[in-house]
Amino acid sequence: MESDAFTPALAEEEEEVAAQQWEPLVGMEFDSEEAAKLFYGRYAQRMGFVVRVMACWRSEKDGRIIARRFGCNREGHKRPNKKLGIKPKKSFRGGCKAMVRVKCDRSGKWVITNFVSEHNHPLEDSNCDSRKEMDDKDLKIRELTRELNNKKRQCQFYKDQLDAIMNEVEKHVDELGKKADIAAINIMEFESKKHKVLD
Repeated sequence: MESDAFTPALAEEEEEVAAQQWEPLVGMEFDSEEAAKLFYGRYAQRMGFVVRVMACWRSEKDGRIIARRFGCNREGHKRPNKKLGIKPKKSFRGGCKAMVRVKCDRSGKWVITNFVSEHNHPLEDSNCDSRKEMDDKDLKIRELTRELNNKKRQCQFYKDQLDAIMNEVEKHVDELGKKADIAAINIMEFESKKHKVLD
């Protein structure tokens, strides 16, 4: 009978733990930057807001991304258009501070180092299609990011091809060098024998 009395409390505790698994926590680890982004994206979809890629930090040594910040697409404020006669476009920006920051540690894991959960605006129903809306700048950023990634892959392909060609050139140079050394030795031997004959 005593165990039955604690059943509701245990059920509530299990539900609370399950809910926490959806919410980012400082110290959470992910295998990759993409895994961290997907996790925050699922959290955003569950809560009712759209994720925006806000900033990144790169290594000074090799230029690779070592930290990334994701946030609500209502972060910041749209700059006013000073041109006369141009009707300003609708913007969802409102200075929202909600965000998560992840950093790649020495082991290669991506770790949450900062998390702000509070939004300064009402959240959409997670089942509402309006959560997918974003302003024109967000769409442009996504488009440019995809284009940049394609260019990076193309550059990497050309670099690999160039490296392969340079390796072949180096092999041929080495072979020519060896042949030149052999020819020089043969000439020296021939000259030596020639002098002996003449003597």
